Amino acid sequence: MAKIPQQLPSASGWTESEVSTWLRSIRIKEHYIEKLYEEEVDGQILLALDEDFLKTKICMKSGPAHLIIQKRDELINSQQKCQEKKKTTGSKRTEFEEKKSKKSVQCLQTVSDGSPAQTTLSDQEKETAQEQCVLISKEDCQPRPFDQEGTNFLYVKHSILQPESGAFNLISPCHEFKSFAVAATLDRTRLQAKFAKEILKFATGCMNIRSNGTIHFGVMDSKEDGGYVHGEITGIPVTEKDIYVDALDHIEKSFSSNTEHIRQCVRPPRFIEVIDRQSTEKRYVVEVDIVPLISIVKSKVYAVRLPNFKESANKVEYEKEMILRRVGSKTEPVSDKNLSDFYQRVKDRDAQREEAEKNHFLIAPEMCQDLGRKLTMLMTSGKKFIEKEKWFILVTNKFKPDDLCNIDWLINMNIFCVFDFDPDSKISGLCSRYLNDRVANMHSLQSYKVSAGTNIKELTSKMVLFDQVSWIFCYGRTDFKGNEAPCDEMTWIKTKMIQLKKSVSLICNQILSKGTFQVIFLLTSPVEKPLLYTFYEFFTDMEGHEDIICICESEENFQKWQSFAEDPCGKEAVNNSSVVGMKMSHINATLQHIQPVKTHASKHLPVFVGGTCVLKTQEQMYSLEILTVNHCDETCKEFINEEKENIERQFYHGGRVTWLNFWLAENKYAGEVIERDAYHNTSKLLNDALKYNADQTPVNIINIYHHPGSGGSTVARQVLWNNRKSLRCAVVKPSYPVSVVAQHAVELREYEEKDPQRCLPVLLLTEDSDKEYLDELRYELEGAINEKQIQYGTLCFILLSCRRSHDPEKKCKESPLQNVSVTHKLSDQEKRTFSGKRQALEERYEPQFILTFVLMSEGFSEVYVHQFVKHLLQDIDRHSVVTRLIHYVALLNTYVQNSFISQSHCEALLALTIHLERFRHYEFERSPSDQAKLVFLHLRDDKTHIESIRIIHPLVAKEILQQLLGPQQTQSSLAMDLLHEDVLFEHRFGRDEYLTILRQLFIRRSRISKGDKYDSFFSPFIEHVCENEKSPDKAIELLKEAFERFHNDPFFAQQLARLHYTYEKFYEAKHWAETAAKQLPNNSYILDTKGQVYKKWFQAKCKAIENVPKTAQNTADAVETALKALECFQECQRAADAEMQHVNTSGF
Repeated sequence: MAKIPQQLPSASGWTESEVSTWLRSIRIKEHYIEKLYEEEVDGQILLALDEDFLKTKICMKSGPAHLIIQKRDELINSQQKCQEKKKTTGSKRTEFEEKKSKKSVQCLQTVSDGSPAQTTLSDQEKETAQEQCVLISKEDCQPRPFDQEGTNFLYVKHSILQPESGAFNLISPCHEFKSFAVAATLDRTRLQAKFAKEILKFATGCMNIRSNGTIHFGVMDSKEDGGYVHGEITGIPVTEKDIYVDALDHIEKSFSSNTEHIRQCVRPPRFIEVIDRQSTEKRYVVEVDIVPLISIVKSKVYAVRLPNFKESANKVEYEKEMILRRVGSKTEPVSDKNLSDFYQRVKDRDAQREEAEKNHFLIAPEMCQDLGRKLTMLMTSGKKFIEKEKWFILVTNKFKPDDLCNIDWLINMNIFCVFDFDPDSKISGLCSRYLNDRVANMHSLQSYKVSAGTNIKELTSKMVLFDQVSWIFCYGRTDFKGNEAPCDEMTWIKTKMIQLKKSVSLICNQILSKGTFQVIFLLTSPVEKPLLYTFYEFFTDMEGHEDIICICESEENFQKWQSFAEDPCGKEAVNNSSVVGMKMSHINATLQHIQPVKTHASKHLPVFVGGTCVLKTQEQMYSLEILTVNHCDETCKEFINEEKENIERQFYHGGRVTWLNFWLAENKYAGEVIERDAYHNTSKLLNDALKYNADQTPVNIINIYHHPGSGGSTVARQVLWNNRKSLRCAVVKPSYPVSVVAQHAVELREYEEKDPQRCLPVLLLTEDSDKEYLDELRYELEGAINEKQIQYGTLCFILLSCRRSHDPEKKCKESPLQNVSVTHKLSDQEKRTFSGKRQALEERYEPQFILTFVLMSEGFSEVYVHQFVKHLLQDIDRHSVVTRLIHYVALLNTYVQNSFISQSHCEALLALTIHLERFRHYEFERSPSDQAKLVFLHLRDDKTHIESIRIIHPLVAKEILQQLLGPQQTQSSLAMDLLHEDVLFEHRFGRDEYLTILRQLFIRRSRISKGDKYDSFFSPFIEHVCENEKSPDKAIELLKEAFERFHNDPFFAQQLARLHYTYEKFYEAKHWAETAAKQLPNNSYILDTKGQVYKKWFQAKCKAIENVPKTAQNTADAVETALKALECFQECQRAADAEMQHVNTSGF
């Protein structure tokens, strides 16, 4: 058992594990705790930490760093007080207010078993707890609403109630606390006597001064010690509630008269459950309310004989009769000398009580909140409509049948997942109703377990996240015969709570980034503990409550939620983010009004015989983005009028074209999208393919080759848009296997058609797919067609492939009947069209807000781009962090196609957090310089769904990269700085994607087959360093640094071997080749590199002895090297044979 030293400062003697336990107790996120543990932060180091160290060395955000320093200082202060207390044992705690304001701490026992765990102590171990303590932060909380029937309320263990109080205005109850820790363990007779004595003493005091009151059992009072705080909720175990209820039977023996009055004023005991996040033991605070209504107590003075169990007589005896009253926060007997005066003042007290009751009942009701506006503001973050790009996580429990008729607002919500605590939901609950309109995947908490060797991208694809709602049955399912049977509350806490914690952590930290999603707690039935724990996990992993809202119709259900949520959040924050008392039908109508699209709008597909059919199962073909005949028609007019300018400006600034851009143009809400020559050329090839030809193949391919950033994607999507009424059109999503895409394409072709022989062709757009992918997709589709015995000559599928190329015109010449080119160069007709469009746009927008269109209208001339960037960077602060970020993004965008940096990484680099303001734009979008706002595009990556930024165009990125370099700076030094950015390397969200892009910068070679300008021997960036900077040594230094930063990645070692032998540094090449082969001894590519080292070495040795006499010695040396090369190539061949099914398409 780990012991923390007793003498001050005890924290200085803590081990790393004990520091970790303390950090968990103050709710620091686990990955920060692991980092501090790895850095060997023990107690002594903890005392010396400052915020700067935590932010720069541990890469911690400002909030947690500040919290650690604040709690550390409070820890030192509390330990000093603990030592002073030991010297004055028995003294009362008069410093409660000071302790409460400092979030007082409690000493608890630490159990050490390799990783620290926290457990609470029983009262019998209080003395031990003073010597062995770990500090837990405590929060203020509110008492249960006074004298309200049916209140659904709970307390959180270690929360602190306001201190014991005396009479204030007779209506506001005075409070008294009793820990009752020892008494709760007594037998029935002794426990009832003790319980009744405390209640009747308190009740008599309250009734005699005519004040309401509540006595709390299970709350620490001033007499208790052991590191507890006055008013701290600990709870008591209650095995039989009737013991406490029957204890009031002592009333008849304790009062000589008016026992009926006492029964009327003393309410029955109420049992308020105490939640303990570290234990599954059930504990309660037992509370008794005293309500001395004037109609009952008028003109009376009550004397009581308190029950007391006499051990000597082994029975309950009753003390001498006495008159009691409340004096301040205590109950005291009225002395004989004051008795006459006490009786004389009865009328005055009655008058005060009567007046207090009258005033209380005459209080005007509270003004009704505008719940509709509050709900709207919470759901839209202060905007007019719910954001189309925002994801929602729904946490809910059992729905009432009537409420299920009012969930239309959920149908069109962008729901990522549902945490459902109703095990019958699939049969008769919300899930069943939702499945009538939409598709969802049934999951359990266990589904979110990441197995060894699986990354987040693979998990996302496997579970079809983002494309179908993930419905998580948190309590199990009654309709499921597997091992996910429903369980009771306590079983769930013991077995499922850890799974919930991991699921929430995975979603909040690795799948969705902060600020891109909102959590809605929709409470439609009584709240149970597991749902409360779910709130706590979201609160912890989201680092606050800003993106959590609660919707609850029932005040009673909300009270239990509120009492729990107030512990970490505070009462005001909980109330501000909750909508309580609004009927589900009203919620339904209100939220439909602020959704961008209409509910239950049907989507139509064209059919072979003319006309259309309704598409009902679009989500089942999840690998395709299906374009319907009436696409975007469901968009609300109010949304269009509000957002049309933003949508148009985003496109002309450089954003990807959306279907809404075409819809706005088609419906005259915006100007037409220019049809480039390539659009007409593609349309002609498509029309030719659609003409009947007996020799027609079932799958036709049309290729659009385009310069990066020249508008190739716009041309391709324009073709789909304008053919959506005559063909079935879809865009292939990039994350799914070819077999799935082919299956869904066949389903789309035959959807609602009677005869597979008579179906409309399907036009499928694939973007940035290599030739191997297209061939494989074609093969799969042809196989499906042959299986269905479709008549030869029937055109079934047209694959429209949109791919980047550095020489599109050459590709077009190679196959003019199949290929179309899109270049930066405009034809004369296009120049006239673009000039007119530019003039019209500049009348409405400043040129800098339609930047990409302006650049395109200039044909992306090098001179214009150079002048534009020069003007842009004229007044830029070259030493700011934002400028550094621009430079990093420019470097990546120049050398790595489709590269980006996640918005979350940018915020980490700029040390930003998204908090404080409920109604805000994202913090990052407001913070960059004017230059950054102009050149950065905010995007959502198609493959990863990560919110990210990139520069508006690759040519602009290249020019920025050059012009931002200082006189002494090179691209290689910039890349070295990027490798040293610990914040970017260690930032958790989107880490795999960031490292993949950075890895490509250093080791991905150019391939003409991939659309690159040439085939390279090294990555274009490394070749730039070697050739343009003429610094092979710098390239070697960069790759060595990358090798270490990427945890000794063998492929970096392989590149180092190749680079060394290129410059005839054979000993170093041998070292790096062996380093790579040691890690991957059966990899044919690495073994080939090792063979190449010896081969080049052999050639160099042969060249060295060309002009000198051949000797046995110098010839043998060369031959030995040649034999080693042969041996390596033989190993390579064996490895290649073993892995024949794998093809190296990585470019390394």
